[in-house]
Amino acid sequence: MNPVRRNARASTSARATRKASSPPGAATGAALLALLCATMGALPAGAQAWPTRPVRIIVPFAPSGVTDVVARLLAARYTEAWGQAFTVDNRAGAGGNVGAELVARAPADGQLLLFSTASLAVNPSLYAKLAYSPQRDLLPVTGVVSSPQVLVVHPSVPARSARELVALLRKRPGGLNFGSNGVGTTSHLAGVLFAQLTGAEVTHVPYKGAGSVVGAVLAGEVDMSFFAVSIALPHLRSGRLRGLAVTTVKPSALLPDLPPLDRFLPGFDTDNWFGLFVASATPRAIVDRLNAETLRAMQSAELRAAFDRDGLQPLGLGPAEFAAFFAKEVEKYAKLVAVSGARAD
Repeated sequence: MNPVRRNARASTSARATRKASSPPGAATGAALLALLCATMGALPAGAQAWPTRPVRIIVPFAPSGVTDVVARLLAARYTEAWGQAFTVDNRAGAGGNVGAELVARAPADGQLLLFSTASLAVNPSLYAKLAYSPQRDLLPVTGVVSSPQVLVVHPSVPARSARELVALLRKRPGGLNFGSNGVGTTSHLAGVLFAQLTGAEVTHVPYKGAGSVVGAVLAGEVDMSFFAVSIALPHLRSGRLRGLAVTTVKPSALLPDLPPLDRFLPGFDTDNWFGLFVASATPRAIVDRLNAETLRAMQSAELRAAFDRDGLQPLGLGPAEFAAFFAKEVEKYAKLVAVSGARAD
């Protein structure tokens, strides 16, 4: 007998014996393991190991605001999940552009993250020249939460609903004014959209930050404004301000009696959202890991309690959904900025 053929038959027999003695599912498990190894082998080495050293989360605003608070809660969850320190680094300035540009220009290795707000969608239209492009240089990872705004008026304003306020404005064109956190802020652009959809004239009075405009409305210096739920709530409860409606198409869980403005002004939908971004060339493996851990963290009791306390509505948008959402926000705010004529530089 040909020794080669004999050895071949013996090898075939041995394989058959091994196959027969293998436990059920072993072949499938081996195939999946091989596929996983092949996939991992195709990823950049840095993406496989990430994170191997501490990671910074850039918050492009001052400490203590909602953006800062949510970012720090997420940082703690990331640290626990990956065993590497995730720290928040506040880099305020130029309406969020200072911190955003820092991440946009950073190496795309997942070591520098950006946790920002709807301002990132406003700034391309608000600033004539940006040293970076939010759409081109940043990659959306997860849309985390949304903060509805509340249309509030001073108690001296004779309107107890959004419908009554619109009727009053149409009778007294230019007779009311609204305060905002500043030119080009979401509170300003909410007022622009309100005037556009009602056809009423209102006078815009910009302030430097939320604290200043809150004081102005409480003092009766301005008639109305759009406040975040967390800011409006104590003043609504005390009766020092009157809430008429919320700016999102869904009611706020903290203010269920206030209807959405969309019911009276179809198409009215503004909010201040918060989300996670990285440099645009960051490996997909890192993006997916960040997104998965963020969605997991959002289910924790600590984050859910923080969301409820501040009237934040979970979004939970993954990379593709968040990218599509972000593109629409950029387009929406471009139109409002054009109508307002606002410029930041």
